[in-house]
Amino acid sequence: MLHSLQKFSLFMASKPQRLHQVSGTNFQGSAKKVRTMATSTGIEPAMKDAFTGYAEYLNDLNDKRERVVKASRDITMNSKKVIFQVHRMSKFNKVEVLEKAEKDLAAVTDQYVSRLVKELQGTDFWKLRRAYSPGIQEYIEAATFCCFCKNGTLLELDEINKTLLPLNDPSLHPLQINVLDYLLGLADLTGELMRLAIGRISDGELEYAEKICRFVRDIYRELTLVAPLMDDNSDMKTKMDVMLQSVMKIENACFSVHVRGSEYIPLIGTDDPSSFLVGVPDIEL
Repeated sequence: MLHSLQKFSLFMASKPQRLHQVSGTNFQGSAKKVRTMATSTGIEPAMKDAFTGYAEYLNDLNDKRERVVKASRDITMNSKKVIFQVHRMSKFNKVEVLEKAEKDLAAVTDQYVSRLVKELQGTDFWKLRRAYSPGIQEYIEAATFCCFCKNGTLLELDEINKTLLPLNDPSLHPLQINVLDYLLGLADLTGELMRLAIGRISDGELEYAEKICRFVRDIYRELTLVAPLMDDNSDMKTKMDVMLQSVMKIENACFSVHVRGSEYIPLIGTDDPSSFLVGVPDIEL
């Protein structure tokens, strides 16, 4: 009886080890079978090809972003040159200065904006908006500034986009400037108009400065209605504060000339018939 119990104990002690060996053997065999099935069905190569495609897409997108940023910087730099050219305008050289500014703006369109259009047309250009938006805003600012100084009117978005149509590939959907970038560029325009108005006042062109004041005030009033409805209006909120300061500076300058014009001693007694101080008697020394 004791001998039988010993044999049973030895059997039970060796059974877990044998079961573990059998179970391990079956698991290794099933794992090997799964790997073999995955390889035979092509799952691993398919995943590898997919990730290779994703990597190529991201690399191409990053390269395109770098080229778009470079084009945007070129547009910004050359558009600023157009704005500086317009600021050289006076009542004596207005025609010549504006003709030169318009030629420079056309060169910006043909050389730099066209390069940007070629990069973005036919792609998911909205993904790269942050890369090219600063240049487009500066371009809008320069184009609208030239138009106001020449015609006294606002250059609308449809008119700008019409000038860009010849730059597009006819076989693809045309790339157009969006409303958000147009409004942001328009907000920047008011700062340049403020500088222009102050310069016109110093040259004695008070009526022209008042016209600028009314124009800037109208833009600010309209944008105060539009800005709250914009989805991405964080930039516009900042620009609205700056725009209000520009309006106040022009208004204060015009008001000061009206109320205290006789105190501007360097201009008193001028013989210029267009001066706003004609008829003011000279100060007796």
